[in-house]
Amino acid sequence: MRPGTALGNAWLVARREFSERTRSRAFVFSTLLLAGLAVVVALIPLGVRLVDQATISRVAVSSGEPGLAQEAVTTLGTFLDAPAGNGAGGGKVFDFVVYGDAGAAVQAVRDGGLVASMTVSRDAHGGLAFTVFNTGALSADRAQLLQIGAFAVGVLDWTRANPGATRPFVTPTFSVLDAGASAAGASGSVAFDAADYASRRIVGIVFVVLSFLTLVFYGLWVASGVVAEKSSRVMELLISAATAPQLVAGKILGIGLAGLAQVVLVLMPAVVALLGSGSIGDALLGPDAGTGASLSALSPGLLLAFLGYFVLGFALYASLYAAAGSLLSREEDLQTVALPLSIPAVAGYFPAVLALSGSTSWTIRLASYVPLWSPFVMLSRLAVGRVQPWELVLSVGLLALTVPLATLLAVRVYRAGVVMYGQPLTPRTFWRALRGA
Repeated sequence: MRPGTALGNAWLVARREFSERTRSRAFVFSTLLLAGLAVVVALIPLGVRLVDQATISRVAVSSGEPGLAQEAVTTLGTFLDAPAGNGAGGGKVFDFVVYGDAGAAVQAVRDGGLVASMTVSRDAHGGLAFTVFNTGALSADRAQLLQIGAFAVGVLDWTRANPGATRPFVTPTFSVLDAGASAAGASGSVAFDAADYASRRIVGIVFVVLSFLTLVFYGLWVASGVVAEKSSRVMELLISAATAPQLVAGKILGIGLAGLAQVVLVLMPAVVALLGSGSIGDALLGPDAGTGASLSALSPGLLLAFLGYFVLGFALYASLYAAAGSLLSREEDLQTVALPLSIPAVAGYFPAVLALSGSTSWTIRLASYVPLWSPFVMLSRLAVGRVQPWELVLSVGLLALTVPLATLLAVRVYRAGVVMYGQPLTPRTFWRALRGA
C-alpha cells in the first residue's frame, strides 16, 4: 500500500503502533504477567476441588407420590451425612430440601439457587427411579454419593412396603440429566457428562478472564497513545498528513495486532497448564472424573468464537477509549476516564462468571446480546454449551453493527479533540465534541 492513500496512511500508522508496542519493555512485562495469570487461572479448578471438600451442596428432592420426597430426604440425610458414609471427613456434605413442584426445583437449579434437583418416581414394577438435574455445580464424586444414597432409599422403601418380602427387590434407577439443555431451547434434557462439563468450565474461565483483562488493558493502550500524542503536539502533525478516520483506524489496527500477538503468547502456557492440571490434581487430591484433564472443550469452533469476539470487542472498546483519550490534554487526566470506561466491562464480567456455572436465567441470556457485554457473557455460554444458533447470530450481529457506529463516534470526537486542545474536560466540551463543534 502506497503512502498518501487512505489505506496506505492507515497502514503506516498501524505499523508504527505495532512496532512501538511490541518493542517496549511494558509489552514484555505485561506479556509475562498475563501469561502467569493465565496459568494461575487454568489451575483454579485444583483450588476449587480443595474448597469443594468443605462445602455443602444444597439439593432439592421432589416426588409426585405423597410422603415419598420427605422419606427420601430423611434417608439421604441419615446415610450421606453420617461420618462413615460421606467420604469427606465426617462433615455435612448435603443440605436436602423438599420441593412440592419438580418444575420449580429444576428452574431453581437453572437460576443457580440449588446445586441439583432430584426427582423420585415409581415405575410399573414398584421400583424407584431417581433423576438428578444438574448444570455443572454438582461434582462427579458427590453425584456418586447421591447414587449410593438413592440405593439406600430404595432398600428402605422396599422393606417398609414388603415386611415379609412378598415381592422381589427392584434396583433403583439413577440418571443425571442436563437441566440447562431444555432451558436453552433443546428438545429435552440430555445425559450429563461431568468430565466434559468441567473441562468446558475450565476453558471458559481462562477465556473470559483473558478477554476481560486484554480488552480493558488494550483499550487503555489506545487512550494513552492518543493522550501522549496530543500532549506532545504530535497529533497536530499527524492530522495534517492523514485524516482522522485514517489515524483512528490505523491506531486501532496496530494496537489490535499487538494485542492479538500478546494473546497468542499468553494462551500457549495456559494451554500447557490445562493439559497438566488433571494429572497434577489427581496426584495431589486423588482421582476425580469430574475435573480430570480434558481439552475436548477447546474445539476449533470455540477458538474461532474467542478470536471473533476478541476482534469485535477490541474494536468496540478501542473506539470508545480513543474517543475518550482525544478529549484529554494531559496524560495525568487519563485516570478520569479510565474508571468510567471500565465499568461496562466489569458489569459484563459478573454475568459471564455466573454463566460459567451453567445458569441460563433471562438476565444472563439478555446480557449475552448486549454488545458491551457479549464478548464476555456469550463466550461463557459458548464454553459451557448453553447457546442456540439464533442466539449466536443475534449476539454477533448486534456487536458487528455497534462497532462501526462506535468507530464513527470515535472519529468525530477525535477530530474535535484536536481543535479543543488545552480545554478542560467538562460536560459542555464533551457535548461540543459529539456535535463536532
